[in-house]
Amino acid sequence: MLTVAAVNGSRRERSYTKKSLRIALDAVADEAGVETDLLDLSAVDLPLYHPDRDEQGDSAALRERVREAEAVVIGSPVYHGSYSSTFRNFHDYCSKDEYRNTAVGLVVTAGGGSYGPTLEHLRSTVRGVYGHTVPEQVGVRNASSKYDGDRLIDDGIRRRLEGLSEAVVAEARRLHPEA
Repeated sequence: MLTVAAVNGSRRERSYTKKSLRIALDAVADEAGVETDLLDLSAVDLPLYHPDRDEQGDSAALRERVREAEAVVIGSPVYHGSYSSTFRNFHDYCSKDEYRNTAVGLVVTAGGGSYGPTLEHLRSTVRGVYGHTVPEQVGVRNASSKYDGDRLIDDGIRRRLEGLSEAVVAEARRLHPEA
């Protein structure tokens, strides 16, 4: 069984990032041999990372879920031209042990029009822990105009989210042919 985990780096209750990650996970959830797992960082106990303390709050359980996944889709809103402090705090707990030989996809949502630097920052930080970031990535500009409540109304973005998930699963199968 291949596991695709999504990490929601938004704390917003009606997060466009979380909605986008759910669409990405749903695209592969019915595929044979695939199970999905959403790590919603807004709903966990994750104190500010402290390098002198090994485990805090839910950090060990969250790291284990990422470590056991063959594929991870990371999602973050754009904050000040980069990813959220929520994701950064979680990622500080992680190491190459969590991401080595893991296929990684990236999703960012922006309130405005710019998301390029956020994707580059995420690619860089994933590369630093030996994750295999797939070339496909999804940036959502003006996210509030792409959703009507919980429903994504932009078919192009939907296709890109679905394609991202398919690419992540294909890369995970390449990296883990036994799964």
